[in-house]
Amino acid sequence: MNNMTPVVKQLLIINIIFFIGSQLVPVSYDYLAMFFPENPNFKPWQPLTHMFMHGGILHIAFNMFAMVSFGSALEHFWGGKKFLFFYISCGLGAILLHTGVNYYFFQDAINTLIANGYQKADILQLLNEGKIDIRWQQILSVSQFEGFTGAYIGTVVGASGAIYGLLTAFAFMFPNAELALMFIPVPIKAKYFVPGILAIDLFLGFKGNSLFGNGGTGIAHFAHVGGAVAGFLMMWFWKKNQFNNNRWN
Repeated sequence: MNNMTPVVKQLLIINIIFFIGSQLVPVSYDYLAMFFPENPNFKPWQPLTHMFMHGGILHIAFNMFAMVSFGSALEHFWGGKKFLFFYISCGLGAILLHTGVNYYFFQDAINTLIANGYQKADILQLLNEGKIDIRWQQILSVSQFEGFTGAYIGTVVGASGAIYGLLTAFAFMFPNAELALMFIPVPIKAKYFVPGILAIDLFLGFKGNSLFGNGGTGIAHFAHVGGAVAGFLMMWFWKKNQFNNNRWN
């Protein structure tokens, strides 16, 4: 903790404040968690605020441990402003991909139901009332039904997407640093470790689970992928253009 950098420390404090506040005022999830854009509970600030909300003590503990561990190393080299820009951008990239995938699941099911005589307005009215039409399950496949209802009704909280961006940046900058998970006793180099846990999380996500997500939703993993992709693209762009900042004009 003595090596914690200033912006990482501030983010840690903000996350703890949000977590304590959400436990004292549970209704805060209705305003600060990320809802599907077509859900009436969606608010324009949720793509930002969702990454400071967490679903439980283990959820925030893991994310904050990872943020402090990897974020402090990155902020040390980048400085506070660049680190904060990177962290927030990865969180936004995470929710962008997550929402895009959700929209695909949602639209795919909606189109199938409309093709079978249902009206979109009637479908949304039922969902907004917290209800479903059991006949939908006779038309949609299991994965379609779960993806459709989960996308519309479900919420997203947590810094996991931003954390995956930090992991990707760390592996980019320190590829030979050795890392380990608590259930893997042998240290693994970052250049293998990070792609490995991302691949595992993606696989389990398609199977209806998630390695570091909000439980077996089958959706949260796309936020992880989005954060990692955003982190990789920024690292690639910065590395590609770093010479331009030092060349003679």
